[in-house]
Amino acid sequence: MAVYTDVTAEDLIRFLADYDLGELLAYKGIAEGVENSNFLVHTARGNFILTLYEKRVAAGDLPFFLALMEHLASRGITCPQPVKNKKDGVLGKIAGRPAAIVTFLDGMWIRRPSASNCAAVGEALAKLHLAGASFAKKRTNALSVGSWRALFEQAKDRGDAVKPGLCASIEKELAKLEKAWPRALPQGVIHADLFPDNVFFLGEKLSGLIDFYFACTDTLAYDVAICLNAWCFESDHSYNVTKGRALLKSYVKSRALDAAEKESLPLLARGAALRFLLTRLVDWLAVPDGALVRPKDPLEYFRKLRFHQSVKSVGDYGID
Repeated sequence: MAVYTDVTAEDLIRFLADYDLGELLAYKGIAEGVENSNFLVHTARGNFILTLYEKRVAAGDLPFFLALMEHLASRGITCPQPVKNKKDGVLGKIAGRPAAIVTFLDGMWIRRPSASNCAAVGEALAKLHLAGASFAKKRTNALSVGSWRALFEQAKDRGDAVKPGLCASIEKELAKLEKAWPRALPQGVIHADLFPDNVFFLGEKLSGLIDFYFACTDTLAYDVAICLNAWCFESDHSYNVTKGRALLKSYVKSRALDAAEKESLPLLARGAALRFLLTRLVDWLAVPDGALVRPKDPLEYFRKLRFHQSVKSVGDYGID
């Protein structure tokens, strides 16, 4: 989450007039994240999240995201629900941006995940994949392997200013992944961005999943690889096999990984690391002036990629 577009109180009051949410009492921007503009909105009816969709989120994809959240919630996944306006719609416009209001989830995200947190995420991810199996809508992953070269082209002229030799390393890895990327693994709805700041906990209990604006139809095991990258590395970027084992064992209790998925996991993890390295690098080089946003360090994912390149087998991740 982040704030790229400012919203005045007058604009917000006019926007809320289309909803039965009562009087606007207070609102504030949410600075975390890098994709959309988000605000915590407090009305007479309670707390809500207002999201203005920017950057990589195409307006035509919004019905997919909002319908998916409704579908998952109907199947037991705790996630925000779109709030319908007086015309029974879920999309509006404010400050020149497509926008929606969703329900507020209680909980906090974990900055230093434990193995038990990782286990909870593994279980939640598997249940999300199972619940999404009956979702009829499809959306191509706009940030899968086919898009990575275009991202690289955006960054390659200045990428070496972040780290000397970075672009040559990226180009070599990109060529390998474009050639070897697995394309025949089980597919379905994936979250595609299940980082710690998109998972809420109340104490040790996982209380909900948020931010479905990268969700798409793609390889299920790729979503697992994203979570290994996001949850199972320490602050020094070393892989914690105890956390990896906890996440993977918990996942397979609900949804088994077949032999091909396990064999492909190291390559998928490399791809996930490269994807976030590239998007972070582009963002690092192009944060707009005045944005209330904290750019995330792209080199974190360069170091994670180095680990994945050293992996000999899926056993290095903590699963047989």
